[in-house]
Amino acid sequence: MGDLAGGREVDVLSPHSEEPIAKVTLASVADIDAAVAAARASFDSGVWAETDPAERIRLVSVFADLYQERIPEISETISKEMGSTITFSNLAQGPASWAIIATMVQLAQGIQWEESRPSAMAGDIVVRREPVGVVAAIVPWNFPQGLAMPKLVGALLTGCSVVLKPAPESALDALILAEVVEKVGFPEGVVSIVPADRAEGAHLVAHSDVDKVAFTGSTAAGRIIGATCGEQIKRVSLELGGKSAAVILDDADPAAVAAGLKIAGLMNNGQICAAQTRILVPKSRASEYIDAIADMMRKLVVGDPNDPATEIGPLVSKRQQERVTEYIDVGISEGAKVAVGGPGLPEHLDRGWYVKPTLFVDAVNSMRIAREEIFGPVLTVIGYDDLDEAIAIANDSPYGLAGSVWTMDDDTAMTVARRLRTGSVGINGYGADLNGPFGGYKASGIGREHGREGLESYLELKQITPPSAGVTLG
Repeated sequence: MGDLAGGREVDVLSPHSEEPIAKVTLASVADIDAAVAAARASFDSGVWAETDPAERIRLVSVFADLYQERIPEISETISKEMGSTITFSNLAQGPASWAIIATMVQLAQGIQWEESRPSAMAGDIVVRREPVGVVAAIVPWNFPQGLAMPKLVGALLTGCSVVLKPAPESALDALILAEVVEKVGFPEGVVSIVPADRAEGAHLVAHSDVDKVAFTGSTAAGRIIGATCGEQIKRVSLELGGKSAAVILDDADPAAVAAGLKIAGLMNNGQICAAQTRILVPKSRASEYIDAIADMMRKLVVGDPNDPATEIGPLVSKRQQERVTEYIDVGISEGAKVAVGGPGLPEHLDRGWYVKPTLFVDAVNSMRIAREEIFGPVLTVIGYDDLDEAIAIANDSPYGLAGSVWTMDDDTAMTVARRLRTGSVGINGYGADLNGPFGGYKASGIGREHGREGLESYLELKQITPPSAGVTLG
């Protein structure tokens, strides 16, 4: 990452104690310009883009090995800086990020960089896959390393140079990542890591020397980034918000549903874009599912994220705490009933950016709590009469990132999954496999990460046609 010349120094605050735990220097516009200039120079020189793909794969494999050594430190740091429970961090924040690197290395070995195809006229044509260029990768605070890796590693494996901008709230783990990257020995300018705020991020997006922007974050920010990239005809991939529906069929076991939603709906304190937060239940058995989910949520251990017993930690910031609390107030004002939780701090806590795990019932899909992404430990139960209505409610959303189907009937589960207008669907739980494409329909984004589709998003296609094979166009 190097020294930041003009950035401002800020405190990193503990979401649990609200006390400073470190100071970091954020990147300035001048730092962004320097990082982009270094990336542009490295790409245009061919020092990485023209390196044999096998050598790129080898160096990224070294990166994976060095990263693996730092997993415990990375996991612990993320818990301290943004409130993810240490149990979740030890399962996902560090290890899953490493698994992304390892999976992408395997996928890169299958890329056909150049192929020959029969011409439609005569002879053969050549199709090449070449790196898209300088990539600006912008990631949020909630899953900082896991959301960085598809962008950083995808860019590196395909021969791109990359400027990675982490969020200020998760700058500490970015420092560790920068140390690992530096130790690998990538060529000068190929990787820059520049934690920065929104204004500097906007400058990075609009920079004329950036060829592609890869962004994960809110839909509101994604619209602005998409407009900027559209104006410049710049490549862009957007992984944005969600309001995912868990479709509970009438043969599902209430206890199993509740246990599954503890993870699928509430992991990372509810701060996951793919969280299953709209719970669609058959009206004929609604009370059974509500009772089971309410019982699960009442028993959740809320507290210090560094305590292994904790199941729900604090939200990342006071601003996020206020935002989620406002949504709880909105739900009450709209007429939904609070079955568990509600506004205010948990009774046993007197500080920290906590909210009570909250379950709304008697809700309808037109309410704001059913249509807008809350990004906290808040679930909303909506009843339905029949399967067609359940699917219609699930699809009646501006978002389409994830979803799930809960049933004992495998055939019915697949039928429902195929009818959901969403980028990924889990059955009797939720999880997205790293070998498959991840992304959303509608306002949940453009493009895909993970799988071979994620790697291909960092490549341009070139056709080379010999004189005897082509026709003149234009």
